[in-house]
Amino acid sequence: MVAHSHAADGPFTTRQLLRLDHALRVANDETGLTFSVYLGEFETPAREFAEKLHKQVENSDHGVLVAVSPNQRKLEIVTGNEARKRISDRDAKLAGLSMAAAFAGGDLAGGIVAGLDQLATHAGRS
Repeated sequence: MVAHSHAADGPFTTRQLLRLDHALRVANDETGLTFSVYLGEFETPAREFAEKLHKQVENSDHGVLVAVSPNQRKLEIVTGNEARKRISDRDAKLAGLSMAAAFAGGDLAGGIVAGLDQLATHAGRS
């Protein structure tokens, strides 16, 4: 049996959601950090909004939040104090650039998955 998604409730198919879930689980397991993704509208200023969301993540010191607002064409990556020791601002910017390139090509899910993979690779194993 093949699962079909109407995608009316969100921008992703069931298969894309499974890929995202898998990418999050792998990133968390391999690094010991807590990766999370927010997809939706940002309040302004965008950076402050993303930082507020990040503080809500359990164990936010070890948290990495990838926040994406496709409609506003915004992307923020927020790292907690401990996560920042393992993922530099430069690493986060590089991951953000590769995500933005995928988004521009119309691949929202693929861009997020690739970004999570890059961030986890930079963080290294726990």
